Amino acid sequence: MRILANDGISNAGKQKLEASGIEVVTDKVDQENLAQGINDGGFVGVLVRSATQVRKEHIDACPNLKLIGRGGVGMDNIDVQYGRDKGLHVINTPAASAQSVAELAIGNMFSMARFTYDAARNMPGADGAEFKALKKAYGKGTELRGKTLGVIGFGGIGQALAKYALGCGMNVMYTTRGAKATTDVALDIAGQTISVTLNRSSMEEVLMQSDYISLHVPKQADGSAVIGPAEFEKLKDGVCLINTSRGGSIDEDALLAAMDSGKVKAVALDVFVGEPNAREDVLAHARVLATPHIGGSTVEAQDRIGEELADQIINLLK
Repeated sequence: MRILANDGISNAGKQKLEASGIEVVTDKVDQENLAQGINDGGFVGVLVRSATQVRKEHIDACPNLKLIGRGGVGMDNIDVQYGRDKGLHVINTPAASAQSVAELAIGNMFSMARFTYDAARNMPGADGAEFKALKKAYGKGTELRGKTLGVIGFGGIGQALAKYALGCGMNVMYTTRGAKATTDVALDIAGQTISVTLNRSSMEEVLMQSDYISLHVPKQADGSAVIGPAEFEKLKDGVCLINTSRGGSIDEDALLAAMDSGKVKAVALDVFVGEPNAREDVLAHARVLATPHIGGSTVEAQDRIGEELADQIINLLK
């Protein structure tokens, strides 16, 4: 029994699978040759992250395929329902990377509040009058304490971020498609557990009242952005945005206009439309804090993802 981990898998996950008698191959197969690679290799399962897509044509072309696994949360690069309708196991690891993504988001919020992302660009070589000018410009930072964070999408990652924000003394609002009107968030602090009950808000309330907004949802079902031109008009002046979910959740044209007008103070983007070929005008904008889709890419998260995938695969296929 052979598994193709096309976007890699942690050593911990690989070792667990191999200990159960499942061979794991991590040689990368190009997207255009994926179906042929699966068939030629005799693979019964393929594991991906965000780089590889598994679509209907791959599923149809690979009759021996039994399982598709996504290391992480979002599964928009897999035709999930089609695969399940064909009798395949289609799995992911929604909780394994939540901590890592939340830490990137809160770290970016601190950076935007104090302009450290911009200072890192401009400080090299600065001295004399230029140093003084930068000191004056970056001396207008703000604290996170007392500010309002709006979280759009309140699953595992959104709730993990809310815990950090609450610990920093922020007010937290959230909106979600779920039916629950309240959510209890448990903060573990110095061996003590403190439970905080948060009330769900409307999308409009989150847009209008938040100083920081973090997105944890993909694009709309019709392919449109969650925050587009109409939503930008409702935002507070000087708002900061964070997107660690999927490229396209924020309309990039509307975002550029909002940054140029001063409506948006700064934006932290870990995901982009068309990645890995992100727009140069987005990446180069002075108000953009950009990272190359690394939200779940920590040593700890990768180990959890690999082990969780391994446990599911062994349970399903052995």
